[in-house]
Amino acid sequence: MTNEELLKKNQELEERILKLEGIKTETIPEIKTYSFSQITEDELKSVVEIEENLENETIFDEWLNNDIVVNEEIESFLSKLLKQNRKLIFSYNEDDLKIYFLAPIFNKVNFFSYEDKIRAFYENVLTYETDKFIFKGRVDFMFSKGLKRSEKPYFFIQEFKKGKKPTDPEPQLLAEMISAVELNKSTTIRGAFITGENWRFVILEKLEVNKYQYFLSPNFDSTNIEKLKGIYRNLKFVKNEIIQMVRQENKYR
Repeated sequence: MTNEELLKKNQELEERILKLEGIKTETIPEIKTYSFSQITEDELKSVVEIEENLENETIFDEWLNNDIVVNEEIESFLSKLLKQNRKLIFSYNEDDLKIYFLAPIFNKVNFFSYEDKIRAFYENVLTYETDKFIFKGRVDFMFSKGLKRSEKPYFFIQEFKKGKKPTDPEPQLLAEMISAVELNKSTTIRGAFITGENWRFVILEKLEVNKYQYFLSPNFDSTNIEKLKGIYRNLKFVKNEIIQMVRQENKYR
């Protein structure tokens, strides 16, 4: 083979390699990562099919009309907590809101059981990966199986945002709930999100592959003592229900 023929073969080989690299680049799309703390409603809907269900008016009946009793000790605790914080909730930053107002409520509900090996995790990293997108980030609050590390999350609370902050916690919570449903291989999960003094409870259901619906409760204004007692009852109810579910799972393992 002459030098001229060898050069021509090398050129043809280089062209084939470049063409193959071009094909590879075109056929393997970039997998985008979305942070729980930053994802918007538009971004969430660009990767999954999800809509709020406005028709089912009874889905919260069992949860929000529960028979949890707020006794005198609990009512006194909530009244004192509210008296101390009511005037400042609107101006608290996220850490103030957590430490002064939310953490005492969570501790009173007591999201912790050594016996059942389940507790609340704060600022825990959660990751859900698909071949098209990744949801990842630190979760403000999740009630999860496991003591040293989270093994299976059952309930989320997002976002501890101050009322004046424009960031929308709803799609952030929904991304976390979708991640948990898929990782748990389940079809439904519960959660809540907070903006300043306002609480909304949420139920998410998986309908089919990459398709979900969710339901929003009426607003609970935590600066109203009756609504605050309702928040406490709702948290206590979901905690008790999850612990019973975990005990059933452990029983049949």
